[in-house]
Amino acid sequence: MDFKLVSDYAPMGDQPQAIEKLVAHLRQGVPAATLLGVTGSGKTFTMANVIAQLNRPVLILSHNKTLAAQLYSEFKSFFPENAVEYFVSYYDYYQPEAYIPSTDTYIEKDLAINSEIDRMRLSATFSLLSGRRDVIVVSSVSCIYGIGNPADFHSTMIQLKVGDVMAMKHLMYRLVEILYTRVDGDLEASTFRVKGDSITVRSSVGNHCYRITFFDDEIEEISLIDGETGQRLDSLEQVNLYPANLFVPSKARVEQAVLSIEADLEKQIEFFEREGREVEAKRIEQRVNYDLEMIKELGYCSGIENYSRYFDGRAPGMRPFCLLDYFPEDALFIIDESHVTVPQVRGMFGGDRSRKENLVEYGFRLPAARDNRPLRFDEFEGMLGQTMYVSATPDSYELRRSEESVIEQFIRPTGIVDPALKVCDSTRQIDRLMEDIEACVARGEKMIVTTISKRMCEEMAAYLEKMGVRSRYIHSDLDTFERVKIIEDMHADLFDVLCGVNLLREGIDLPEVSQVSIFDADKNGYLRNYTAMTQVAGRAARHAQGRVVLYGTTCTDAMRRTVEDSNRRRERQIRYNIEHQIMPSQAKRNAAQPSPLLGNNADEGVAIAADTRAVYDTFGATNVGVVADTEANYDIGTNLDSLIEKVRSDMERAAKSLDFIAAARYRDRMYELQQIKQDMLENSKV
Repeated sequence: MDFKLVSDYAPMGDQPQAIEKLVAHLRQGVPAATLLGVTGSGKTFTMANVIAQLNRPVLILSHNKTLAAQLYSEFKSFFPENAVEYFVSYYDYYQPEAYIPSTDTYIEKDLAINSEIDRMRLSATFSLLSGRRDVIVVSSVSCIYGIGNPADFHSTMIQLKVGDVMAMKHLMYRLVEILYTRVDGDLEASTFRVKGDSITVRSSVGNHCYRITFFDDEIEEISLIDGETGQRLDSLEQVNLYPANLFVPSKARVEQAVLSIEADLEKQIEFFEREGREVEAKRIEQRVNYDLEMIKELGYCSGIENYSRYFDGRAPGMRPFCLLDYFPEDALFIIDESHVTVPQVRGMFGGDRSRKENLVEYGFRLPAARDNRPLRFDEFEGMLGQTMYVSATPDSYELRRSEESVIEQFIRPTGIVDPALKVCDSTRQIDRLMEDIEACVARGEKMIVTTISKRMCEEMAAYLEKMGVRSRYIHSDLDTFERVKIIEDMHADLFDVLCGVNLLREGIDLPEVSQVSIFDADKNGYLRNYTAMTQVAGRAARHAQGRVVLYGTTCTDAMRRTVEDSNRRRERQIRYNIEHQIMPSQAKRNAAQPSPLLGNNADEGVAIAADTRAVYDTFGATNVGVVADTEANYDIGTNLDSLIEKVRSDMERAAKSLDFIAAARYRDRMYELQQIKQDMLENSKV
């Protein structure tokens, strides 16, 4: 199936020439190209058009989960009929296993897995393994970490056809081997239930339920059923059941792995004994033997990823299998915000290796644990096919790889020019900030305040709340869905000021934000260099009256360069608008449409809205009014009681469908109507 791009608007500004050049260069076979586009110029829409024209499987690599969630939402909107998948780390919390020799402290691994993200990771790999060509996977750097061998997925997948000769008990054993769990009650993902001569299975991905009916030792019927009611929806000739985990080796591979682990354990014990390190020898013997018992009995153990090399059949030092192995050779790789993402990929291996060395050196893990690792950067480069880098501030690495294929995109479709930058003395920055916030709120606009640390970010949000300002904070300590929810709440007008650190830089789409205030702009370092301040300033570049205030006691070279480059782009953009008689118009996001990561699909019973679209009304169009708009006036004769009841029922309906943003807006409207009714009653008594 080909990609089918769905959009309410066509390429404008610099987008048409950028799309044409990028497609031409990539079809010519260049190894890499760079899209150098300012914030708000529609780089994502340009990417979507390039994808639609090239018609190849795509990996879009992002540097953090918040931006990955936004990209997933947008591409789900652009390609509702194609397979748009989401692949990020499934940990809401993760404390890696570690040992600190200086204090003789062992830190056990601790984690909390998000089951929905785990399901989406499975969905991404299965879409790629299915042979589909219309697949877009939006991923974080999680894609360079080890997962199962793709070949094992084909060998462990259960293929069932009507008429197959198979004992019912044999199918039950096969399901347990691929980590499905037998239950007697309600079916969840990766579970099955046995009743009479049929087995009902809930798939590990997609939450589809299948009933396999047997007649003696033959599959008589396969039905697609509703997982909640048990109602039969369709009759199928065949079905494929994929493993419940990305790491499920075959039985023969497990047996061979156990033998290899035992052999390496003997060697490691002998090594420690030769060195006179009896404590380490005893420690590694106890820990590995315990893991082996668990593997033999259950097929897995805690920390089984440390034995991944044995289960994958890899030689010592060989790189792990990862998501990139699931893509075909002609896949297109898009690295979004490449100036941050590329260095992040480069740094993953070193941090992981230093931690593993201590665990191996002191007898907590076998040397094979070193091979459970992310890709080295040279390995990552070797696996990339044609690559498209996307950034407003590309680094020398991307520009060097792209050579002559660097395409600029400075003119925005909306005609909005870069925000005006202003440098202010920080001696009375709080007073000035409060004045600016008051003015923004009065105009119905939003503001971002960026600080130099997480603690200052939280304290700033708390201070603003104390002063009566509706504010929130966002930083890396919040989990994936919390960050997405905060962004959606700002779209829904639930607060006015968002405080953050570096999460409010690359790619975060907040067209409501008219001002960005940057504290400690004169501090030298990663968070206040030219790239960082240009990216932060870009958060106001989607607003027609965008402006940026840089607070500091001096004007650093980074501040000076940021202001100069912004003024140069503004001059070019204003000249273009004058020549083409374009009046800048505000882009608005439909706040009633939440991210697919927060929605609800009643048909599948999961917290993912498969085809939810984040619609942008551009070129001066306004959003359709909703019940929660707060400026409405009512005549005395209005039947408020019936209107209040209607809003209440709308609120309850939205809450039941898990659309909490809409529910909150209905709730606010209900409170407003109740207050109006109360005021009317009091006035009638006077």
